[in-house]
Amino acid sequence: MCGRYAASRGPEDLAGIFEVEKWEPEETFEADYNVAPTKEVYAVLDRPLKDAEDPRPVRQLRKLKWGLVPSWSKTPEGGARMINARAETVHEKPSYRRAFAGRRCIIPADGYYEWVTGTQERDLEVEGKKKRPRKQPYFVLPADGSVFAMAGLYEFWRDKTLPDDHPQAWWVTCSVITTEAEQAPLAVAPANGPHALADIHPRMPLMLTPDRWESWLDPSRTDPDDLCELLAPPPAGLMRAYPVSTAVSNVRNNGPELLKELEGPEEGTLF
Repeated sequence: MCGRYAASRGPEDLAGIFEVEKWEPEETFEADYNVAPTKEVYAVLDRPLKDAEDPRPVRQLRKLKWGLVPSWSKTPEGGARMINARAETVHEKPSYRRAFAGRRCIIPADGYYEWVTGTQERDLEVEGKKKRPRKQPYFVLPADGSVFAMAGLYEFWRDKTLPDDHPQAWWVTCSVITTEAEQAPLAVAPANGPHALADIHPRMPLMLTPDRWESWLDPSRTDPDDLCELLAPPPAGLMRAYPVSTAVSNVRNNGPELLKELEGPEEGTLF
């Protein structure tokens, strides 16, 4: 799954990477090293500009709320639970299929966090000697340091309790698509820890390599069978993972120190 990630690149950097044509200077975030569900995040999408005479799609960098709210939803409360959409079923699930057909986006990240329960902790839990095993967080990122382009969906939801001109009348929300975690060896693996992403968690965000960006963002591609081909996992061996401080487990902690690589898992969280 993807429940937390880091995003330190600014809009100028992202605009250059993704060839963005339009973004609003006032929609600028501070670097966020502990992005959690319901936060506003950057997303890249192709869409005609509002009230523009030219109907062509324009590459935009937009602020979206992480946690998709379907357009038909009566309330936005369920958004916090819809942060991930499974690649295997995204084309058929009522909450996602319309967005999958015409509202796809890329959610840029440095990488994502995932937690693994240490072997010793799991054994204690099985024996009934520990109710809540301590989990070791790992940071997963492209081995070459490039942007981690997560496949995403976005949706519009109208709050009918507010007038049209209210700034919060429309919500624009998003979800990250996940796929089965790679079982192939990591490009760079920790000496004392997992050797494949599947050793950490059975799911991972679907990373789009640059050769798929154009096709993924193209709103004219709406055929589900055609689009499902874009859900194939990226080539194996592109990722690395390393242990980080358990401080990242508290969403109130935020700063570049969260990305500091530890020499090994913290005490009590041995892999």
